[in-house]
Amino acid sequence: MEMRRNRRAGVEDRWTKTVRDDDNNETRVPTARNGKGLRWMARYVADDGRERTKSFGRKADAQNWLNKEISGQVTGTWTDPDLSTQTFGAVAEKWIATKANRKPKTVAGYRSLLDTVILPRWEDVPLRDVRYDDMQVWVSGLSVKGGSTRFAKRGLSASRVIQAHQVVGAVMKFAVRSKYLAVNPAEGIDLPDRTEVEQRYLSHEQAHRLAVASGHYRTFVLVLAYCGLRFGEAAALRVGSVDLKARRITVSRSVTYVTGQGQVEGAPKNRTSRKVPVPKFLVPLLRTEIGVRGAGELVFPGREGSWLTEGQVRWVFDTAAEAIGEKGLTPHELRHTCASLAIQAGGNVKVLQTLLGHKTATLTLDRYGHLFPDDLDRIADSFDSAADQLRTEKGLRLVGDAD
Repeated sequence: MEMRRNRRAGVEDRWTKTVRDDDNNETRVPTARNGKGLRWMARYVADDGRERTKSFGRKADAQNWLNKEISGQVTGTWTDPDLSTQTFGAVAEKWIATKANRKPKTVAGYRSLLDTVILPRWEDVPLRDVRYDDMQVWVSGLSVKGGSTRFAKRGLSASRVIQAHQVVGAVMKFAVRSKYLAVNPAEGIDLPDRTEVEQRYLSHEQAHRLAVASGHYRTFVLVLAYCGLRFGEAAALRVGSVDLKARRITVSRSVTYVTGQGQVEGAPKNRTSRKVPVPKFLVPLLRTEIGVRGAGELVFPGREGSWLTEGQVRWVFDTAAEAIGEKGLTPHELRHTCASLAIQAGGNVKVLQTLLGHKTATLTLDRYGHLFPDDLDRIADSFDSAADQLRTEKGLRLVGDAD
């Protein structure tokens, strides 16, 4: 691409100027600034219509800077040098203000990471001074004892470090898109490996024994284990969303605890509703649970009719889990159980995705793909059958056949 010169762009000698005599001859003479300050000043008009200038001691340096700035405008990578002086903290506040449409818990998570992990290190640092190498050293140090201000006595988990980096990266990406910076210094950072937690899957027998041991919460436990609802989705479930005749539950709301706000009800994860099937054995239990409640009332109310909290359930659930030999089991692991039992029943990936409310089938496969039957032997057997058919029906001798 041919670079177009800005007609108001150029390098000016501030120590000398050109004058003409009566015969129109040009002569360079000293200016009033001769010998004072930096001699060469580069100037150009930026995309925002404002003139930008910068002085240098050498003409070559001034020209190189000017060429870079003009090139940035032509290629669309120009950034406002004045904006790069803003601090990371100031830009982070602008960034989080753009997340008002996100779920309250998500925004609260961003706020917590900024306040406790990120801002103690980067709040007062100008954007132009945030370097890739400093960012890498900081991220690597978060996992180490003493590596962060708030958590000096212990390092952060790999998951927490990754989340902190994601927020920093999002703020810097916002800065790049806003023309504060040309590149994102948080890109390409080496992150710690996330430790995979071994998932637990209950059998049908274990799931029913757990429900019985959970007493008052038995139906709630069975809904988690056989309908695949998240805890917050089950806690927010209203009578009007349960169709016992069609044996369907419409999952359209979820409730979660948000720091500083308490229990907050909103759309489920991914902001999409779904219908899930109800096993026949659960119908009479749900009918008893619902009783004479109205359509707008909660199916599983907590204390004083408010939303059920995980703390209330865990008071009974933890003891029940230990009673069946599954100490440490969490209510969320019943969702994994539902996935496992659905796969055993022959459910395919798309069915499982719908049941669990995953955004993509890829997510479902990443999380539960190892539970699907291994088809490798079946494929090999199919190939063998095809080869046998060629031998018997076509009378062909195949490669590898004995003489």
